[in-house]
This record gives sequence, structure tokens and C-alpha cells, in this order.
Amino acid sequence: MKSKKITVAILMCVVVAMFAFGMYSYQQRVHNSQMEKVSQAASRLIRPTSTVLGPMNAPVTIVEFFDPACETCRAFYPMVKDLMRQHAGNIRLVLRYAPFHQGSDQVVKLLEAAKKQDKYLPVLESVLEAQPMWADHGRPNLELAYQAAEKAGLDIQKALVDAKSPDIEALIAQDIEDLTALEVTKTPTFFVNGRGLPSFGIEQLKALVVEELAKSKK
Repeated sequence: MKSKKITVAILMCVVVAMFAFGMYSYQQRVHNSQMEKVSQAASRLIRPTSTVLGPMNAPVTIVEFFDPACETCRAFYPMVKDLMRQHAGNIRLVLRYAPFHQGSDQVVKLLEAAKKQDKYLPVLESVLEAQPMWADHGRPNLELAYQAAEKAGLDIQKALVDAKSPDIEALIAQDIEDLTALEVTKTPTFFVNGRGLPSFGIEQLKALVVEELAKSKK
């Protein structure tokens, strides 16, 4: 009986190891494919209309494809801000949109409309703070998102009109075209000086930033 249990335990370990290896191999294939796409079309990472936070001449550029309804994006936002504070003046953050969730495209339009009132950052932070209330993936309550934006000082009526402008529609269409071409399938997706994370996580992002900063000082 004991021998049988040992055999089963060994088999389980083998199965787990094979699964882990398979997942690692799959992730590496996805990563390599994405990096190939980036190398072929680096201009798709940043567009002239992209939102940029931080100094334009910073040696490290983080490009983040995010969805305002994404819980993980919300969780990462303060960590990315903290990373920028730790390396003040050396990082710029480029925000690109990946409106995968229902209703996200409307919130993205609102964010872009907020630029016209110089309220982008406070509206972004207010919308992210209120995300648990409005971002039901099946039935988003956009009115609550609009209330959060208004709370941040946005003239909501003007913003809703501006959100329908052709330039904002074109910007979102461009971001969707670019994320498709770059094989971005989840949010948040980060690129650091054009390099994708080898695996997902805040520590991996920090390590890549430190590595690129070190390169810039050589």
C-alpha cells in the first residue's frame, strides 16, 4: 500500500512538472512572438497622440496598455507611480488603451475628453478609485464612472460632447489596431524601452526598469 502511495505521489510530481514546463514553454513562445512583432513595428508602441506622464527625455520609457475597467490595472497603478517616484526624472510612462471590457471604450473616450479640460490625471485616478462600483464586466454602470469624473472637477456635460469627436474615435481605433498588431491580449501589458516582461509581475517590471537604467548610465 505504501509503495502504491509513493508511486502515485511520484506520478503527480511528474504531471505537475510537465504542466509547469508546458506553461513556461507556452509563455516563452508568446513572449518571443510578441517581441518579434515589436521589433518589426516599434512605431506602434508610441503614437504622437499617446498620453505621456513624466519627462520626455527620460532614459527609460514604460509603455502600458491598460483598460480602465481592469482590476489588475487598478492594482498596478499606484505601484507604477511609486516606481516613477523612486527613479524621479528617469522614467516616462506612456499610456495606451486596451478597452477589452464592456463599456471601457466609453470611459476611455471620457479620459481623452478630460485632456481638453486639463483634467486627465485627476479624472483617471478618480475613475480608477471608483472602479469597483462601476466596472461590472457584464453590466458596467457608466453613470457611476461619470460621477467619479465629475467629482474630480470635470465638466461632465462638455466632456460627453467632446468624447464624441472624430479625433478621439480615431485615437482609440489606432490603439486597438496597434495592440492587435503587437499581440497584446491582456491588461496590463508593459514594455520597457521596447522590451516586454519575461513574465508578468511588478518585480519583473522593476527589474527590467533597473536593467535599462543601468544601460543608460554606461
